[in-house]
Amino acid sequence: MIYFLGRYLYSHFETFSFLRLADYISARAIGAMLTAIILTLYLTPVIIRYLHGKGMVDQQRSTGVASAFDKAGTPSMGGAIVVGCVLVSCLLWCNLTNMFLVVVISAMAWFGMIGFMDDLAKARERSGDRGMSESRKLLLQALFAAALMALMVSPMSPLPDAQAGAFYIPFVKSPIFQVLWLYAPIIFFFIIVVGNSVNIADGMDGLAIVPSIFVIGVLGLFGYFLGNAIYANYLNYPFLPGAGELTVFAAAFAGAGIGFLWFNAYPAQIFMGDTGSMAIGGSAAAMCVALQQEALFLILGGMFLAEAATSQIQDKIGIHWIGRRIFLRAPMHHRMQHNGLAETKVVIRLWIVSGILALAALATLKLR
Repeated sequence: MIYFLGRYLYSHFETFSFLRLADYISARAIGAMLTAIILTLYLTPVIIRYLHGKGMVDQQRSTGVASAFDKAGTPSMGGAIVVGCVLVSCLLWCNLTNMFLVVVISAMAWFGMIGFMDDLAKARERSGDRGMSESRKLLLQALFAAALMALMVSPMSPLPDAQAGAFYIPFVKSPIFQVLWLYAPIIFFFIIVVGNSVNIADGMDGLAIVPSIFVIGVLGLFGYFLGNAIYANYLNYPFLPGAGELTVFAAAFAGAGIGFLWFNAYPAQIFMGDTGSMAIGGSAAAMCVALQQEALFLILGGMFLAEAATSQIQDKIGIHWIGRRIFLRAPMHHRMQHNGLAETKVVIRLWIVSGILALAALATLKLR
């Protein structure tokens, strides 16, 4: 809204020439971040009181870690605040006709809707184990993954035609292959895997939101550099016209995340729930696909992937196939807590690990 209004006013009225700032991604990114922070800090206490009044509180599952049980009754669905504030901030500061942005916002909204339905079912049933069925969630995620896969290999893709089907890996300048029929299934499975990875990591106060800011923030920087012809050429990356708009989205998310952390830090006054964790996972996955940086997530999102891997190995291979536990506890953060580390120490250490991985991912911009 501000983007279009600013362009209209400065092009028609000399008095509003200062609104040329609306053309600068950096200026709009700052505006988006500040807007999201203010909205989140203002709205979260209101939502906390509302959720308490409606009984929309967290329904704890048994993890085998005693300290986890004292959190039952904390309002959940706080991720709706993050999603809402990001979307409002983007409505104000982004170019809503940009296809890169449309892809990522669509992913956030779709995955957030799935998470909200899951949270709502858990609250109604008063059980953390009786939310939406896993098969139904996977089906809904697969529908979006299939739609995005079709879009990214079609003429409507935001990517230049010369980039269709190109798959890149970190530290290598050229795509390792450029074949549409091989690239398409990678998009499909990537969206589903990454879309669920943040959800698994969201098990301690403040644990998921800070690494999420690192991940989406770094992808926003990639969007800025790849969307600028000069920087893209200097760094030997393909130029992706319009990708810079993802920087504004990333800034809005960072602002909403910082505001949410104010209330989600230990001891948490509100949890993001599946509404937030799935929305974050879906938007991060869509950003990677839009920027053709799927393999980068192995580094950038390494903490989330490790959490997801330990959980799935324990559940699918250990309990269901072998009939016993492989790890003492899973996912990884509960194993660390089981070993005697305080929750705050576990969270801060995983923040540090995520920060290091984010720096390593940024290094790939130059080390190629």
